Amino acid sequence: MSTERALEPKIPDTKRMTRGLVYVVIASVVLYGAFALSADAGNVLEALRRFPPWILGAAMSLSFANYLVRFVRWRMYCARLSIELEPKTSFLIHLSGLALTVSPGKMGEAFKSLLVRRITGVPVAVSAPIVLAERFTDLLAFLVLIAIGASASESGQSWIVWSTSALCASLFAFVVSTRLQRVFVRTLASSKAGSRFVPKIEEALASSRTLLAPSGLILPTLIATAGWSLECFAFQLVAGAFVDGGVPFLFAAYTFALAAVAGAVAFIFPGGLGVTEASMGGLLRRRYVASGLGVEAAAASAVSATILIRLATLWFAVLVGVVAVLLFKRRHGGLT
Repeated sequence: MSTERALEPKIPDTKRMTRGLVYVVIASVVLYGAFALSADAGNVLEALRRFPPWILGAAMSLSFANYLVRFVRWRMYCARLSIELEPKTSFLIHLSGLALTVSPGKMGEAFKSLLVRRITGVPVAVSAPIVLAERFTDLLAFLVLIAIGASASESGQSWIVWSTSALCASLFAFVVSTRLQRVFVRTLASSKAGSRFVPKIEEALASSRTLLAPSGLILPTLIATAGWSLECFAFQLVAGAFVDGGVPFLFAAYTFALAAVAGAVAFIFPGGLGVTEASMGGLLRRRYVASGLGVEAAAASAVSATILIRLATLWFAVLVGVVAVLLFKRRHGGLT
């Protein structure tokens, strides 16, 4: 095996992936149980009992529509890096990344690059920046949605927006500045442990400059905004089912996007678990109280809506990703 190939990440063992997912699922069940207890589990169960099941199906359908929209961006990024994939295989790879949505910062979706290498031989260092570009334009899209929905919110969580804006600005400054990149590469090369990774880092930086060039940011961000708007609509359907008159789309867009950004800023938490739910539940609870629900009913409804929308978005995405991985293995004879 060549030194270059040895430095490439290996496709994770399926059993290890499954074990990791099981641990996260168990942690999420404990977390949701704690949320339910904090709002009175009996009230939460009663709120869930009254929830129309068809709305959950509609929310999942909107989530899948989001994946379809963002597949356009994935194909666009592959084309920019001259990565040629047959459409069906490309779609399976795109969906397979969802299996690791519950990784910190969703960066486990770099798993897609391993599958790209499996099919095309393109080094991971070349294609992995696609995931970075996807996360970057997702954050920009969420900031757009927050700005659109801000008029319907009375939240005092502007620090989340500013933190995300600062994160995006810092990343963008690094990507477009060849001077900063040279300093980083020289620093890495000066250490014995880091010098062996320099060629791969340089490949990744070259791909990042191509994908995140200022002239190429607008269309991917618009695609991401359109895609995530569908999940905002799904959130509106779910949240609106717990209060007479429903909730307006502007509020839904603001709340869903802000909660997603909060989870992204707290990137050490897999899938934003805990942080996203707390942010979303807090905003919903205040909205329900303002809409006329009692404090206890508002708390139970907020917890119920939060759990359901996470099932229809985060956990539905993981399920779709796992199915896509299995179909990829069946279609291509394995992951390696």
